[in-house]
Amino acid sequence: MNERRTMSKRSSIIAITGALCASVLLSACGSGSANNARPADDTAAASKVSGTITVYTSEPQNKLNDIIKDFNVEYPDIHVKNYRAGTGDLTTRIEAEQANGSVGADILWAADAATFEGYKSKDMLEQYRPADATKLIDGVSDADGYYTGTRIIPTVIAYNTTAITAAPTSWKDLANAKYNGKLVMPNPAVSGAAAYNAAAWYLDKNLGEQWFTDLGKNKPVIADSNGPVSQAVASSAQPVGVVVDYLIRDLKAKGSPLSVSYPSEGAPYVSEPIGIFKSSKNKEAAKAFVDYIISKQGQKKAVEQNYLPVRKDVGTPKDTPSMDKIKLLNPDLSKITEVKKTALNAFTKLVG
Repeated sequence: MNERRTMSKRSSIIAITGALCASVLLSACGSGSANNARPADDTAAASKVSGTITVYTSEPQNKLNDIIKDFNVEYPDIHVKNYRAGTGDLTTRIEAEQANGSVGADILWAADAATFEGYKSKDMLEQYRPADATKLIDGVSDADGYYTGTRIIPTVIAYNTTAITAAPTSWKDLANAKYNGKLVMPNPAVSGAAAYNAAAWYLDKNLGEQWFTDLGKNKPVIADSNGPVSQAVASSAQPVGVVVDYLIRDLKAKGSPLSVSYPSEGAPYVSEPIGIFKSSKNKEAAKAFVDYIISKQGQKKAVEQNYLPVRKDVGTPKDTPSMDKIKLLNPDLSKITEVKKTALNAFTKLVG
């Protein structure tokens, strides 16, 4: 009898000690990592993050829906709401909301870094380095950690192969009189990528304001955004368009007679940054979403959706040139921010 009591007492001590050890181990697993980053593959942490976040984005709605569905496999308890519009419309909405007290979004995910620089300068963004930030290619993230690039999106010359036999190979080619009435471009007052492009072209010594003047003589159609541009080229309403490359890959995959030319002067590109507003009411869930977007899984999803990724370990879309074969324009971001409004005015006045 005494022996049984002694064994029982020993068993209780072992059980309590084991529970305490497990508790310590769990606490250690849940501790924060450097730079406020979430552990890369922490499924236990993922299961604990919950709530609702709102994303303001220029991402196409069908692709965004697919991304949210994939995100919710890892984070089933985070409900993602979204408001989708062109970057220009998003900035107008954000400015109005800020004037009335607070921004209605937790996350901004839109076209160009210059837009994010503006919000950074106004102290509106949360400083956060995502879990996989060190895996990204150089130059796509803010050095101070206020926003992170999520795709490489070059603007190219697209053309309908049933209507155009000799493809334009440079931006200057588009000023040739043979393209009079055949061109379509996105509106830089609506599209963030187009606004960035206008500034990049304006700063380029081989293009600049004179190219705007020459281009304007061909009376290009100015569409609201890149989507209508790609559709106009596919239908041959305007057989040559200035447009982001992934939209042409999307339509070509569906059978449209399209091809692209990466201009010899270089293609301006945006990295579609993502950042968290400092006013977010659910920063943990917002960080989880940012982590997912640049994670290996999130970037594989980007490649599936015909985007060029921001990390090198996930491949590239089918029939896409390797990045070392694409000449990109890399103007100084501070100069882009400085001349953006001037370039937009010049484009509107001289091109349309």
